[in-house]
Amino acid sequence: MNLPDLSPKAAEIANCAQGLLATKGYNGFSYADISEAVHISKASIHHHFPSKAELVQTVLRRYREQGREGLAALAKQVADPLARIRAYTGYWETCIRDETAPFCICAMLGSELPAIPKEVADEVRGHFSDLATWLAGVLKDGAAQGTFKLRSDAQSEAMALMATVHGGMLAARVYGDPAAFANVVQQGVEQLLASKARR
Repeated sequence: MNLPDLSPKAAEIANCAQGLLATKGYNGFSYADISEAVHISKASIHHHFPSKAELVQTVLRRYREQGREGLAALAKQVADPLARIRAYTGYWETCIRDETAPFCICAMLGSELPAIPKEVADEVRGHFSDLATWLAGVLKDGAAQGTFKLRSDAQSEAMALMATVHGGMLAARVYGDPAAFANVVQQGVEQLLASKARR
């Protein structure tokens, strides 16, 4: 995927939009919110991103690319499949605790899927496909090593784990308690472990 080169101001607008997506979703923010936060006129925002759909699509393309790079680096740096899963969930635990990224923007947008533009929805679906494929690969590796005991095929287990992670984000938000995320996710990971790997 070729990502557009953004000017410093366009990148600032995109970064602001990403933060708003995590807290308000697609339909919860407007160019007026960005204008106030970035100190730029709405007309200037339209110059960089003629439509909100184009802006959010750009944000999601960057988000997906960063995600793929992060997961690829994790695969290279962490050989043990269980440690890889825990590093992935640990990343989100840290983001939720320090509020740098309290919610996956694609999970947020997934809940709005019927009411968002097709080009945005396509990027959201692409993110979930990317993540499920990566998780399935880790679970297959772990099953082959005897670390995980899969109850069904790896792709289905990956989607279940992905749902657990996003459900943990929701629990943390609902209860205003970052520890809720860790509690939910830990139980989900424990269910995947073969008895000899439980620790």
